[in-house]
Amino acid sequence: MTTSDDPGHAPAATAGEGSRRSVHRSGFVALVGRPNVGKSTLTNALVGEKVAITSTKPQTTRRAIRGIVTGEDAQVILVDTPGMHRPRTLLGERLNDLVRETLAAVDVIGFCLPADQKIGPGDRFIAEDLAELRRGRRGPKVIAIVTKTDLVGRDVLAEHLVAVDQLLDVDEIVPISAVRNEQIDVLLEVIGRHLPEGPQLYPEEQLTEESRDDRISELIRESALEGVREELPHSIAVVVDEVVETDPDGGPFAEVAPGEGRLVVRATLFVERDSQKGIIIGRGGSRLKDVGSRARTEINRLLDRKVHLDLRVKVAKDWQRDPKQLGRLGF
Repeated sequence: MTTSDDPGHAPAATAGEGSRRSVHRSGFVALVGRPNVGKSTLTNALVGEKVAITSTKPQTTRRAIRGIVTGEDAQVILVDTPGMHRPRTLLGERLNDLVRETLAAVDVIGFCLPADQKIGPGDRFIAEDLAELRRGRRGPKVIAIVTKTDLVGRDVLAEHLVAVDQLLDVDEIVPISAVRNEQIDVLLEVIGRHLPEGPQLYPEEQLTEESRDDRISELIRESALEGVREELPHSIAVVVDEVVETDPDGGPFAEVAPGEGRLVVRATLFVERDSQKGIIIGRGGSRLKDVGSRARTEINRLLDRKVHLDLRVKVAKDWQRDPKQLGRLGF
């Protein structure tokens, strides 16, 4: 293990009269960990903008969402993977496969372990996968990221850092608090120096590879996850049907100058059973209205304009276990 302030590391910047060029680094970094360890919150903190939804519910992340951090000497492309777990459904198996495919293709892996929870079977399950990935060939660099340090005292954190060091042979260990933005700059510096030399891969202003519609659907799902319990969070999927600009008075799109009409977002929330549909809608449609209100606020912020959000709820029976329906829903 090396520490984040390794004195033997030479800075990439030039040190004299312009005789040597700065080394530019770029590459892909996968954030992995069991469900609900703070990967999405960390992704947003590193990017400086919300590109991944967050929730206290497990399996919130279902896509390998890319966040892009561009600095003077490095461009970091973050892949916020779904939480690794022992799967119980076909969806769970596909999410784990997505994580493994991602890990095989990145330059650096950030293994996230929360400071407020002792290392458990889920962490060991991932550590075994990472050890196997690095065995027999030159695998990606692995940085252990101890998250949620704001929730524990120094003594507990020190014990946890020792336990993490004993869990897996990693290149560095960095403790951080994403919610307080503590050590985020240190983590970026550590990640940057482990990336290969290479050019900038994305335009400086681009913060994510996610499409507009994918980001909208995720914001709606994030709002729908609030307040639900038991198996329902896993059963919710969202598809954006269309985003259209209309005349506020009902005229055709052709009569509206771009950006001057009313932007209408129509989306469908899918659940697996009729009883779940009733929970999402609520008495007299009250819960669905609340979901729409929360989601609309986030979508307004994303698009930088007010939108009209039209939500519907449909049943796709046992979609998590149905290969055809998983395909239709984008998994």
